[in-house]
Amino acid sequence: QVQLVESGGGLVQAGGSLRLSCAASGSFSSIDTMGWYRQAPGKQRELVADITSGGSTNYVDSVKGRFTISRDNAKNTVYLQMNSLKPEDTAVYYCNARVGIRLGYLGVWGQGTLVTVSS
Repeated sequence: QVQLVESGGGLVQAGGSLRLSCAASGSFSSIDTMGWYRQAPGKQRELVADITSGGSTNYVDSVKGRFTISRDNAKNTVYLQMNSLKPEDTAVYYCNARVGIRLGYLGVWGQGTLVTVSS
């Protein structure tokens, strides 16, 4: 069984910063791409940023220049540094990882962490 545990969400004023963390644990042979998604009330879940095992990154246009995704492969952890936060960044943020298991790869989701940005 593979688990992703997120932390770091909370309430922040517009212009502030937060850092999200997501640690993977359990039985797996490797972790491929890790990413952060978010879902605002009444909206579909969207990809915010992801990062491959080699360190290549991808961001949604709305967060480019403000958010930075990184990972520590030794700790099986992915981070999302969020700066210059805006009220429209308010959402539940979910961690996702593609992990290697005996029979192939498995997509795993975290439980979500709420980020609220006040104006």
